[in-house]
Amino acid sequence: MTAAGTPGRLVVCPTPIGNLEDVTLRVLSALRDADVVACEDTRRTRVLLDRYGVKARLVSYHEHNERERAVELVARMRDGAVVALVSDAGMPLVSDPGFVLVRACVAAGLAVEVLPGASAALAALVASALPADRWRFVGFLPRKRAELERAFASPETLVAFESPRRVAASLTVLASLDPERPVAICRELTKVHEEVVRGTAADVAERYGAEPPRGEVVLVVGPAPEREGELDPALVALQKLIAAGAKPRPAAAVVAELTGVSANALYKALTKRAA
Repeated sequence: MTAAGTPGRLVVCPTPIGNLEDVTLRVLSALRDADVVACEDTRRTRVLLDRYGVKARLVSYHEHNERERAVELVARMRDGAVVALVSDAGMPLVSDPGFVLVRACVAAGLAVEVLPGASAALAALVASALPADRWRFVGFLPRKRAELERAFASPETLVAFESPRRVAASLTVLASLDPERPVAICRELTKVHEEVVRGTAADVAERYGAEPPRGEVVLVVGPAPEREGELDPALVALQKLIAAGAKPRPAAAVVAELTGVSANALYKALTKRAA
């Protein structure tokens, strides 16, 4: 705890995504030492704390009271309190509440300490056996088809949360675009019924069209292949930016973001033409 009269701080604490043994010693220590633990669901957090004999004062912090509670918690930290932030599972802010509080702390000049720990997105990425050198996390997949198609056009491996009821529908859209695209459905990670199903978009869509998966799902999709001819206009745009004074690598990143073409592919094509 912080000494009286000195500014407090926020400690962001990831919690297990399923198996309670995945909590870290640092997280348990932070929860024990905090003056107050802000949690998405006090009942869920209490189960974890009781498992390890942690006595802590809990307050609710969820999407419906974020702004009001953030004001209250920042005031406490200014008075010297240490606040631990947890969500129901995984890392706060990653498709969970917490962004408002972290921003408020930064604006107030308060220290924010982030502890490492369990993450469904990272666990699924590794378990998928798909490229992990460049990847994009998009939270929950969009429902509108046009937005879904844009997400699936990612030149990086895509990691997303998805409702088990919508897995088949989302994969059917992907299969209509690229039936051979490799995907992995990572279900109930770290829990008793953990399962990873790998295959093509068409095959996995057919499997779950007959029987939707159960439990929490993370969908991992392999990178979209570069379409023939799409590199040329993107490369022209890159060359124009460089001619106007932009540095090659930052310019390639900007063009990639606007066009969906791989920044690495653009940079390689640029250096090849310059050779």
